Amino acid sequence: MSGTRIRSRGRDGSTVTGSAGPEVPLRQVWLAAWPITAVFVLSNAATPLYVLWQRELGFSKGTLTVVFACYIVGLVGSLLVSGVLSDRIGRRPVLLPALGLALAACLVFGTAGSVAALVVARLFTGVAVGAVVSAGMAAVTDVAGPGRRRTAALLASCAMVFGAGLGPLLAGVLSELAPGPTVTVFAVEAVLLASAVPVVLRMPARRAEGGGTGRGAGGATGSGTGGPTGRGAGGAAGRGADAWIRVPGVPRGRGRQLALGVAVFAPGITATSFVLSLGPSLLSGLLGTTSRIVAGAMAFAMFLTATGVQFAVRRLGRRAILTAGAAGTALGMLTLAVAVRSGSAPALAAAALLAGAGQGLGQLGGLSLLNSAVPPRRLAEANAALNVGGYLLAGLLPVSAGYLSDAVGLTTGATVFAAVLAALAVLGAVLVLTAPRSATDPVHRTGEEEDEGEGEVGR
Repeated sequence: MSGTRIRSRGRDGSTVTGSAGPEVPLRQVWLAAWPITAVFVLSNAATPLYVLWQRELGFSKGTLTVVFACYIVGLVGSLLVSGVLSDRIGRRPVLLPALGLALAACLVFGTAGSVAALVVARLFTGVAVGAVVSAGMAAVTDVAGPGRRRTAALLASCAMVFGAGLGPLLAGVLSELAPGPTVTVFAVEAVLLASAVPVVLRMPARRAEGGGTGRGAGGATGSGTGGPTGRGAGGAAGRGADAWIRVPGVPRGRGRQLALGVAVFAPGITATSFVLSLGPSLLSGLLGTTSRIVAGAMAFAMFLTATGVQFAVRRLGRRAILTAGAAGTALGMLTLAVAVRSGSAPALAAAALLAGAGQGLGQLGGLSLLNSAVPPRRLAEANAALNVGGYLLAGLLPVSAGYLSDAVGLTTGATVFAAVLAALAVLGAVLVLTAPRSATDPVHRTGEEEDEGEGEVGR
């Protein structure tokens, strides 16, 4: 297969054209995204089961959101290590332990008899997901090659949200129809995770472009486009440059792209996190049902929307995608407030779908910005930085809403949450619309394709 021509800016500002080498078959790029899907199935598989555990173990809505937030704690902690580790030693050494930890989480979930066991299982799940959203998504870009970086962002993002939606649907159906409602689900998920192991083993063994330690051509850490802490070219990047555990960042001059991505992605994923954590309780109050299939179906529909909308907008510019994502989240939260105030189940379903669209668009826009602006040797760390910004908010606000709901009632707590998140989404849209177009849709991108032929995902 012929190579892909790419254009980039040289150090003197001139345009440089070169070959990115032969393209791999697109099916290999799709296959590289499977470990992301498999792990994200686990990330939300417990959602329909919380009502069951809550009845058996007897804990409050506040405790429920804390159990959910333990996943965020594990994820953020993982992101402090996994992105840097992946960029230095390669993708496989990070992804294989992550799959092992996910399998351990399945075992703990399947035998859980206490809140403590749920906390441990959620922590394990969070650590595994943190490794996947940094190393796994970067691995998809590695397999795709420089000529398909935008396509790689699309497939990695869709793999994440599709898995996140498939998990609760699978759990809801199996827990209602199969014996052992909290065992069968995780036995099936263990099989899915095991099937991802050979996929990871077949991934390219090469390290990210630029070497395993992040050193540039000049030999100094942080040379070229910037070191691990984002400092200037050609010199030492500072005390934190060689740290294995640090707050992930992006190269110098790429902070605006990261900030814009976080501004839209964080409210979007917080909205879907709220639906996942308290959605079953809202459904129980509005419909008078504790059906785990209904709860799982709502979550699946939310993330199916997040998947479909990304394919629908893949030819649009990043500014348009991010703006639409912020609008979807804001509208979703306004609809959520209407749903809980009026007791309307259809409005709750509409809020979930809009929340899914907001997350999907914000995630795609953020990943595309980073893929366009960050060199491969720093891409896993940049992905980790985007997710740290998103999941921190997704951990704090739903927990606050859960305890507020215990104190003042679910209707008031959900309304306050919706108002705060809608305001944050509007702020994100303002930041995107007032940013220079060169920050979101540049004409020339260092080391990236010109987007000619992009969007041919099924080619």
